[in-house]
Amino acid sequence: MVTNNYNQLITDIKNCTICADDLPLGANPVFQIDPQANILIAGQAPGIRVHNSNIPFNDPSGDRLRNWLGIDKAVFYDPKKLAILPMGFCYPGTGKSGDLPPRKECAQHWRQKLLNHLPNIKLTLAIGQYAIKWHLQDKAAKSLTDTVQNWQQYWPDILPLPHPSPRNNIWLKKNPWFEKEIIPTLQDQIKTLLNAENHHYSAPGLS
Repeated sequence: MVTNNYNQLITDIKNCTICADDLPLGANPVFQIDPQANILIAGQAPGIRVHNSNIPFNDPSGDRLRNWLGIDKAVFYDPKKLAILPMGFCYPGTGKSGDLPPRKECAQHWRQKLLNHLPNIKLTLAIGQYAIKWHLQDKAAKSLTDTVQNWQQYWPDILPLPHPSPRNNIWLKKNPWFEKEIIPTLQDQIKTLLNAENHHYSAPGLS
């Protein structure tokens, strides 16, 4: 059951202006959550397209990510199935080589409070170095590539992933093992979790 504390937390985050003065387009938190979700997508921070549309992963990165997961937009944007909580909820701006890192204030103030309201998470997808560092802590290897290669150490609770951005096309070409070895296992697990969830909802006496 969703509590008043949960509702107040969501309201507080949507109205958050903690680092608004440091954001080029101001505060506009974009995330997706429901306490029933059993899959967590932990990304980096919204890009400009996501900021403008208020829809997480509403860009080429999202298209590739949904491809990796083997699901369509209807499933991806169902908060009862997937929670989408980037490390920073607002667009941080652009630097010399792409978007700036997510603001640290966001995770410091809100992340654990939100995770406390996700008791059913069975799989966390830690996407990119900032999400990987936060969710794996000292269990992460020195490089993103090494961490992703060692994915079985964290499986099936957490799966570290490279960012699905087109900027990572070179990395994906250099590391063909990623899509060959990891993606099929990921898709199988996604299907298993979604099927288990569907059986839960259709069980007698449950709504």
